[in-house]
Amino acid sequence: MARTIDTGSEHLDASVSDDGIALITMNRPERRNAMTDGMLSGLALALAEVETATDVRCVVLTGAGGAFCAGGDVKGFAAGDGAGGGGSSWDAGVHEQRLSHRNTSGVLFNMPKPTIAVLPGPAAGAGLSLALACDMRIAVDTAIITTAFARVGLAGDYGGTWFLTQLVGPAKAKELYYLSERVDMQTALDLGIVNRVAGADDLESTWQDVAGRLAAGPPLAYRYMKENINRSVDGDLWTTLDLESTHHRHTGTTADHKQAAQSFVDKTEPVFEGR
Repeated sequence: MARTIDTGSEHLDASVSDDGIALITMNRPERRNAMTDGMLSGLALALAEVETATDVRCVVLTGAGGAFCAGGDVKGFAAGDGAGGGGSSWDAGVHEQRLSHRNTSGVLFNMPKPTIAVLPGPAAGAGLSLALACDMRIAVDTAIITTAFARVGLAGDYGGTWFLTQLVGPAKAKELYYLSERVDMQTALDLGIVNRVAGADDLESTWQDVAGRLAAGPPLAYRYMKENINRSVDGDLWTTLDLESTHHRHTGTTADHKQAAQSFVDKTEPVFEGR
């Protein structure tokens, strides 16, 4: 039976389906799901749970009300002390921000389970950064993305500069950050920023199909595939070759591999149990 996760925030919903898909929804539609401290704390709590939960095999992050996430609450910045303000001291504020980055974008990127960002509409600023932290992005064809930071005089946060540079290279990433232009989904697809684009009527079935396939796939193999790819970004070829050797040999000893090999011979579909 599906279960809910207590995020501690009215702006973040989370649940786990019977087939092992954790669905995390940013829920502040009246502000296009612009971030609040509570939403980010709730996201960190939810991600900490699903990362180690044995009933979760794929994680989906999305937004309510036809938007993914507008990023930081710029209206709130304007009404207060700006994005760099707050009640903390400077040093404490920087450390708190670092923890928030690591516990949200960092966990999405490093989590040993497949992660998907589903964009039912715009993703901007730090909202785009969260989407880029996921392994895959599936978007409605009418969505737009924008780094947005330059328009409000900010340098960027939640790992977006690193994630985007890995996807499109430094020259294109600089263009997208400096000019903060709106990018349509055909362009995003051509650049490799998104993996799938679907019409509004097909978005849910598209992401559910991909998430379902991942949830039914080999969790131990996915864990090590993801680590291999993530570490290859900063590693050299020889480090990657050595890492692949260790992980490939290890997965070759698992019950999942042996059962799947027999299923291949028998021409049947394997059932992966994560052992």
